[in-house]
Amino acid sequence: MKFKDAIEILRPINDIMGSLTVIIGILNTRLGIDPVRLILNLILGVLTYFFIAGSGMVINDYYDIEIDKINRPERPIPRGSITLNQAKILWIATSLVGITIAILHGILFNIGYLNIIIAVFFAFIGWLYAAWGKKSGFIGNIIVSVSFSIGLIYGAVLNNSNVPPYIYFFFLTAFFLLLSREIIKGCEDIEGDKKQEVKTLAIQIGVKKSTIISLIFAILAIIFFILPNFTNILNPLLFLISMFFGLVVVLYTIALMLKPNLEVKDYKKISLLLKISMFLGLVAFIFASF
Repeated sequence: MKFKDAIEILRPINDIMGSLTVIIGILNTRLGIDPVRLILNLILGVLTYFFIAGSGMVINDYYDIEIDKINRPERPIPRGSITLNQAKILWIATSLVGITIAILHGILFNIGYLNIIIAVFFAFIGWLYAAWGKKSGFIGNIIVSVSFSIGLIYGAVLNNSNVPPYIYFFFLTAFFLLLSREIIKGCEDIEGDKKQEVKTLAIQIGVKKSTIISLIFAILAIIFFILPNFTNILNPLLFLISMFFGLVVVLYTIALMLKPNLEVKDYKKISLLLKISMFLGLVAFIFASF
């Protein structure tokens, strides 16, 4: 296994994007934290997320080898650059590195055990999704949504074990928005999922009912996106201004969901819009910390 192959299977761009949630959690709870600790929290928190998220990418490819031989033959395992045994070792190594950093982080700043528990849980659900959750459908959607959003709480815990309410609202906003998108992706990929025996909501209860459930989750995301305005966020004005753009995109997306007789191209558009609204939501969370 070459170093570049190991880096490729970790999918560092995805890991770095996900670690943005940790940065948001840290910055939004930084009051009273000295600059040195703040910087170390950012570095160690991002490294923890990066390695554990990367381990999830590795184990996902480990279990997906047969599917990837057909759909993604260019990936390291199906093309033969990384063996299954090497992938397993890399998964264990990156998981342990991430958890070890979390333990050292907890000891260094006397944080306690909560950050370690979250880190171990994050690593566990990464394996759970790859081994079982992906084909389970809706439960897999929930696991993905938690995996991405949990960084917001993890980052906040590094500064203060008493996580403020608005961090939970941030978490629930990201969780429900991603869950809404995961369901829509199931509607978009229904034919391929049938061949791979993936039990998505779209397959189990139908596309129309799944779209309604996705719409409900999008509405819940809007509610939790608005609620931080009624808490003591660091910069309510900037948050209020920046959240407007994300709200407009989500509301437009909901309007599209209400159209009758949606086609695959419509679901692709809805999925893209939900992805954009997620990014805009994260931007709003960052502005809330200024």
